[in-house]
Amino acid sequence: MTAAHRTLPMNSMVRVTNVSTGRSAMVRITDRGPFVEERIVDLSLAAAKAVDVWRPGTAEVKLEVVSAPAPILEADAGACRLAPSTAKAKPAS
Repeated sequence: MTAAHRTLPMNSMVRVTNVSTGRSAMVRITDRGPFVEERIVDLSLAAAKAVDVWRPGTAEVKLEVVSAPAPILEADAGACRLAPSTAKAKPAS
């Protein structure tokens, strides 16, 4: 399962958890985006289904970086609002 994120290093592994349902999935960052200001992650269709984001289209999610191939700079951490904050996720079209 894959996702797009603006600043996390490519090939980072991230746990995405739907705050409302508690369902989560591990995704690999393979793309840049989303380009909608209030969203911080776009999920592949499989990931969106796994975390119950597919039907509603967006949801409050928690992101936890499990591993990254490069150090995550403090500025990037703020930009991606890492756990425990929440953010909107939208499945890819």
